Amino acid sequence: MADRAILLTYRDYCELPDDGRRYEIHDGELVGALYRILHAHVRSHGLGEVFLSPLDVILSDIAIVQPDVVYLERSRAGAVSSRGIEGAATLAVEILSPWTAAIDRQRKRQLYARYGVPFYWIVDPDARSVEAQALGPQGYAQAGRLAGEERAALPPLGDLVLDAAALWREAAGEG
Repeated sequence: MADRAILLTYRDYCELPDDGRRYEIHDGELVGALYRILHAHVRSHGLGEVFLSPLDVILSDIAIVQPDVVYLERSRAGAVSSRGIEGAATLAVEILSPWTAAIDRQRKRQLYARYGVPFYWIVDPDARSVEAQALGPQGYAQAGRLAGEERAALPPLGDLVLDAAALWREAAGEG
């Protein structure tokens, strides 16, 4: 994780879902900024549910992952079980770190494609970018990118305009 991680607070902790899972905050992370933004948007528009890791996404009996943030559209609400999410989520978000970059960019990308996760975001704190990947017949293809001072909507949440500069300011604790 980059040095410029967002710091989650006790208030953020209190807003985490009361779903029987154990949540902890360890010096906050960038994942919190994205979770809060996505969660607020999805909830206010009745689009489904956003989950924060740790949460098992059970793609199959032999493929279980824990994306940093997961979006499950409303029509897939029945996929939530006591074990986690059964099958493909609508969107899997991975925050790169030096330890996970290769796994997130290669192995997890292949797993998500193989098991039909329609959208995959790769967040690179060092490059200050968010890459949106959409699953097509040939695998994932870039469907959008957010970096620098840009403002853009990324699939599958095309009605949510993300502000890159504000996201990174918040991640640096300046927002």
